[in-house]
Amino acid sequence: MNKALNVYHLVTKNKMSLGQIINFDNNEYNTLFRFFFETNQLNAKGETFDRILKSGISDNGLKLNKEDAEVAVKYMDQTMRAVREVIVELVRLQDYPEYPSRLSCLYAAKTYNDVLKWKKIFESYNRKVLQIVKLRVEGKSFEGNGNLLPKEDGVPFSQKIKQAKEYWQNGEENDLPELLVNGKIEVVEILEEFEK
Repeated sequence: MNKALNVYHLVTKNKMSLGQIINFDNNEYNTLFRFFFETNQLNAKGETFDRILKSGISDNGLKLNKEDAEVAVKYMDQTMRAVREVIVELVRLQDYPEYPSRLSCLYAAKTYNDVLKWKKIFESYNRKVLQIVKLRVEGKSFEGNGNLLPKEDGVPFSQKIKQAKEYWQNGEENDLPELLVNGKIEVVEILEEFEK
């Protein structure tokens, strides 16, 4: 869809200001991209997961201290999510290039009630919400069902590709709507502010 619309957005990193303009095009990456593709998981010695794994293997099996085990779990979680996003992006590029990329968009909600659902989810993961803002978007949008995204599990990639196609096809029932928007985005109203 390529028409102007008003949407709601949860601000989690840096507060937005009234009249602020954000331009998202295919060359602009969002925080989702930066977290999954630019964040490195290291232990106190500066070792990456592969180095930790190699040094933890002995004739008696694998032994990791608590810190190294936590780094390993964080790395695996980040990697599984990155794999999911790469698969979803490849399916989009092949079958649905007219939709905004999940890696180059702003996440929003069509209704205030939908944005409150996401706020509750964010808070359940201890993700701090700073503001709820209303935006005017002139660009592309896609409303997907967050529950249809490929799962972060060890199933074969062929199954994840099938799940990604279901996400982009997005049937009628949508119990966890997420709106991807790009283009020219303007903050038209600050609806709520929360303590940092």
